[in-house]
Amino acid sequence: MPEIVVGLSGGVDSSAAAALLCDRGEDVVGVTLWLMKGKGQCCSEGMVDAAAICEQLGIEHHVVDSREVFQTEIIDYLVQGYSQGITPLPCSQCNKTVKFGPMLTYARETLGIDRIATGHYAQVRRNPESGRYELLRAVDRQKDQSYFLYDLSQDVLGSVDFPLGGCTKGETRAIAAQFNLSTADKPESQDLCLIESHGSMQSFLDQYITPQGGDIVTEDGTVLGKHQGIHRYTIGQRKGLGIAYPEPLFVLRLDGGRNQVVVGPRSSAHWWGCTVQRLNWVSMAEPTTPFRAQVQVRYRTPPDWAQVIPLGDGRLEIQFEVPQFSITPGQAAVWYDGDRLLGGGVIEVALGSTIADISGPPAEVNPAPLVPPAPAP
Repeated sequence: MPEIVVGLSGGVDSSAAAALLCDRGEDVVGVTLWLMKGKGQCCSEGMVDAAAICEQLGIEHHVVDSREVFQTEIIDYLVQGYSQGITPLPCSQCNKTVKFGPMLTYARETLGIDRIATGHYAQVRRNPESGRYELLRAVDRQKDQSYFLYDLSQDVLGSVDFPLGGCTKGETRAIAAQFNLSTADKPESQDLCLIESHGSMQSFLDQYITPQGGDIVTEDGTVLGKHQGIHRYTIGQRKGLGIAYPEPLFVLRLDGGRNQVVVGPRSSAHWWGCTVQRLNWVSMAEPTTPFRAQVQVRYRTPPDWAQVIPLGDGRLEIQFEVPQFSITPGQAAVWYDGDRLLGGGVIEVALGSTIADISGPPAEVNPAPLVPPAPAP
């Protein structure tokens, strides 16, 4: 029988994925990454549930101590970013550096198995013309996780199976019930594993960052109040600012150099574009000329049409056709051609505030419309 390693977090999704693989005749080995102690599917609690699922399915279960790499690649990464006024996206970083890559390495070097699977909602196919493995959105658009998987390599995509990519969440629950899995009725995780474990992102960060008070200011430098650490704020935040003003104010920028939280009206929180770094090209080869695509800058924000302009230095510029609310440095910008994820990267800086003109972007940063890219040759 074909062998495959399935990553088990102890949740219903990974459990159902393992059951489907067993049902179709795969020789399945379960692997759980021990990321940290505490509550949540990625912690001690999740390992117990994952072990129970493996026993129920009659498959091997391996626990890999990944606490050190999780500390370095995720916790230190988050702390450094928030300290500088950046809001990192831990999930995509974790998928690349903690979960998929290391799990594939463990499967190959320790178990002699060249294939892995997870319970993520996404799909992979090989383009016979380009030879590239393409990452596609899941059938269930409400559960689609391709946005968080944009940074996976071609090596990983060529070795991974997403059994739930064609399922809705309701169908996944039904599969778990069909196989009488102990996790069938387990509540779904609603937050990041760090929030689950510590109660809130602020509680987590307060363990690592000493709060340093500073000013909350408007764009012209007028002081409106005081903050207790810029790591406690996020771009686009409206509630919890603790200041009185005639109209609602939003966080526009976190100035780490001046230790200031810059606020303004909602009209000032829209941007025409951004620069993006740490690029990864997935379903197409790296281009040398601009192209038009649908770009998503937050997980729960629908993608919008934009022009993607390579800058020739490992970075690119994105120019939206409609201004976007609260573009946040440190988060991911991911570009699609329909359901096909073309590539993605980390937002470096937002460009072109709409405070002066909301009728359209400046002419000098608005090249002629371009067609969506064809598959790479």
